[in-house]
Amino acid sequence: MIVDEGTNPFEVGCATELFGLPRPELGPGGPLYEVVVCGPTPGIRMNHGFLTLTDVPGLEAADGADTVVVPGRPDNVVPRGPAVLDAIRRAHARGARVMSLCTGTFALAEAGLLDGRRAATHWLWADSFRRLHPRVLLEPDVLFVDEGDVLTAAGSAAALDLGLHIWRKDHGAEIANAVSRRLVFATHRDGGQRQFVERPLPHVPDASLAPLLEWAQERLDEPLTVTDLAERAAMSPATLHRRFRAQLGTTPLAWLTAERVTLARRLIERGEERLDVVAARSGLGTAANLRALLRRETGLSPSAYRRRFGAGAGEAITP
Repeated sequence: MIVDEGTNPFEVGCATELFGLPRPELGPGGPLYEVVVCGPTPGIRMNHGFLTLTDVPGLEAADGADTVVVPGRPDNVVPRGPAVLDAIRRAHARGARVMSLCTGTFALAEAGLLDGRRAATHWLWADSFRRLHPRVLLEPDVLFVDEGDVLTAAGSAAALDLGLHIWRKDHGAEIANAVSRRLVFATHRDGGQRQFVERPLPHVPDASLAPLLEWAQERLDEPLTVTDLAERAAMSPATLHRRFRAQLGTTPLAWLTAERVTLARRLIERGEERLDVVAARSGLGTAANLRALLRRETGLSPSAYRRRFGAGAGEAITP
């Protein structure tokens, strides 16, 4: 993780919590990630001098990393130093995965990694970003964008969404779910969901969707529809749609499909090899539908997903 003068401590904390701490929820064994914080100088003053990191290793520490994380900072119109940009370019050139958090996207754009590619950043800085980096295909109202070797997250909390997305990509849905429960954070908010911009969320203290979501999660193998969810919640489908948008940032159908795909992934990870059984138990209906949705979500066929994340696959994971 590359920190620089003015880096936001929140994103540093998110990345440390996600990847740098022991994960007792995963059971015995060493950590699955090793995090090293590095920077251009041994002392790094964080955002507005709120705190100072000392004894920070030099940027050469990033030269052997599999993933390089670049947190944001508030003074985005001020270019990063050449040493930081060179470290980012070196990492990308040798094939490392590079990810930015919040306005760290500015640094990736300055390093030339985003020209002609999709990217996300905090909606408040969208106009400034477009002026400075017109060749980047900015998507200003999504949570994160995964371009394979380059990933970008929007506002600060979206760092957690992108981090859990990385856990799912690297280690599967089962482990990602365990990490999200430990963080007391939504298990899965798809990167394409919209940021909450401009308008405040409506105040609905007595209209939590939690009981309905729990009820639906226990019945994913049943032919649930949006109408069924609305009837259970004693509201019209239109009202249910508005509540989902306000509280979860997605639609009832998209949420239901995502939950079913997550369940299907967990069943495959636990060793179920019969696709028709996985499709039935997850509510996806047919093996063909399962194949299509799993490939859309993960880029992998069921057989490839099983080889990577199925029972016994963890033995090949090197901490």
